[in-house]
Amino acid sequence: MTPTPDSGETAAPTKVALITGASRGIGRQLALTLARRHGATIAVNYKRNNDLAEKTVSDIEAAGGSGFTVQADVETEEGIEALFDEVARRCGRLDWYVNNAAASAFKNIVDLKPHHLDRSYAMNLRPFVLGAQQALTLMDDGGRILALSSYGSVRAYPTYATLGAMKAAIEAWVRYMALEFAPYGVNVNAVNGGLIESDSLDFFYGVPGMPSMETVLDRIPKRRAGTVQEVADTLAFLLGPESEYITGQTLVVDGGLSAVAPPFFADAGPELQLPPRPHRSE
Repeated sequence: MTPTPDSGETAAPTKVALITGASRGIGRQLALTLARRHGATIAVNYKRNNDLAEKTVSDIEAAGGSGFTVQADVETEEGIEALFDEVARRCGRLDWYVNNAAASAFKNIVDLKPHHLDRSYAMNLRPFVLGAQQALTLMDDGGRILALSSYGSVRAYPTYATLGAMKAAIEAWVRYMALEFAPYGVNVNAVNGGLIESDSLDFFYGVPGMPSMETVLDRIPKRRAGTVQEVADTLAFLLGPESEYITGQTLVVDGGLSAVAPPFFADAGPELQLPPRPHRSE
């Protein structure tokens, strides 16, 4: 039963979330999910596209939450400070910090230049660490810190070295943060996504010379790409009370992709193809 103002009980404060790169893809879907399920107040961080960010806030409000946009380039230290300063000014506190924004140059290692390495670090790893430091100062009653990772952190494939290495580093930082932040009542986890239907997936499989996505889908046990909602649901679980005893972990949402290896059933002859699902004998 939800307490009423006349009951003498104090209603729980509205949850406050900050999601980087929240104007599209997984970040946007998570924002809508948190608005729908928790009526949360959400800081929608974006870098360039104000129209998309404002549309996300409008949809957050339609879903039952509230929100505001914060333009900040998390690739810079100044941008990270400005982002958290704005959250502190508007809300005074923070419950959930989700490090979602990511970018990289998809090139073979021999073609990487020093600026590619520097920008990959500045865009993908540094915002997570500096953002977590800032978030901790605003989590006055405990909280949750989450990072988006990908299966390139544990599997190698063409042109993904710079981003995959940063994602692997993020997962390591999650473990160390979980150790140090637990006494403050803050859980730190990551979600490792496989092939998830999004603009980012389309961009990656549009790299010249990249095999088509269709050549990969039948290697996934679930035989399809995941959805942004499926990732958002996992993130929402880790932000909710049901996951209170989970910290320092990376949950994998990839349809079983990282569990399999060649030879694949899709490449096998007819003798090894799986038969129809067996039925119980009468």
